[in-house]
Amino acid sequence: MSASDEVFDLVASVFSVLSEPTRLRIMHALCEEEKTVSQIVAEVGATQTNVSRHLNLMHRSGVLARRKAGSQVHYRAADPAMVEICRSVCNRIAAQMDDRTPLRRELRRLMPRRAPRVKEP
Repeated sequence: MSASDEVFDLVASVFSVLSEPTRLRIMHALCEEEKTVSQIVAEVGATQTNVSRHLNLMHRSGVLARRKAGSQVHYRAADPAMVEICRSVCNRIAAQMDDRTPLRRELRRLMPRRAPRVKEP
């Protein structure tokens, strides 16, 4: 395997993390500020087991960062650039839709408005 093959495999692995709908919902939940696991579960609407599995995968892949505060674990986007990548894709999709399409309005509504904030411990 060449060095360029390894690079493309690495890039593909990051995109594959973001290619699953539940993980996109998690990324959306964390795009503006960090949250606890229970906050993410409530916002995403999936089971704690399912969300925890996705959070662990996203953390291992470097997409999310986490910190422990007492008995709670807080997650955030590891890099604001990841939020911008999601925002860029949403903008691209919305630009291809008719202005009157309800899906376009929903897509624009869901887009992150700013870089994530990190709560101080």
